[in-house]
Amino acid sequence: MKKKEIIIKYDEYEKDDLLTSEDLELLNEARNALKGSYAPYSNFHVGAAVLLDNGKIIRGSNQENAAFPSGLCAERVALFHAKSEFPDAEVKSLAITASADHFNNNEPVTPCGSCRQVIAETEKRQSNRIRIIMKGDSGIIRILNGIEGLLPMMFHEELLKKNK
Repeated sequence: MKKKEIIIKYDEYEKDDLLTSEDLELLNEARNALKGSYAPYSNFHVGAAVLLDNGKIIRGSNQENAAFPSGLCAERVALFHAKSEFPDAEVKSLAITASADHFNNNEPVTPCGSCRQVIAETEKRQSNRIRIIMKGDSGIIRILNGIEGLLPMMFHEELLKKNK
């Protein structure tokens, strides 16, 4: 048996004003996306914003449904919208933030497992990493350069190809 470990590297910022102007603008767009959130069941509103290499910013917010699997996370709303509107543009960055109706969320919100897989496939499709910026209502900001830090040992489409 061999013991191995996975090390995750990320940048952490204490305040918004320490971010680059590009990262701060994208995080503010994610905050603006919160206005479109429909979260009557969880009362947990998530906003996301995607920066494309053509300079366009696409926003998304979580959309819940009484049939819970029918809802969609903010990250996937933004990514799917971006790729449907601009199929040839690459995703440079993704900012995510959240706000709850009944408590203050001071921890950076991270994508769920399904969103992580979609981010991974988006990176694979474009052969470039996506910068992921995460923040809660307040508190620290975490930034990763690529999904691998959030989804080590990810599932790749190569596993679907069978060789005999």
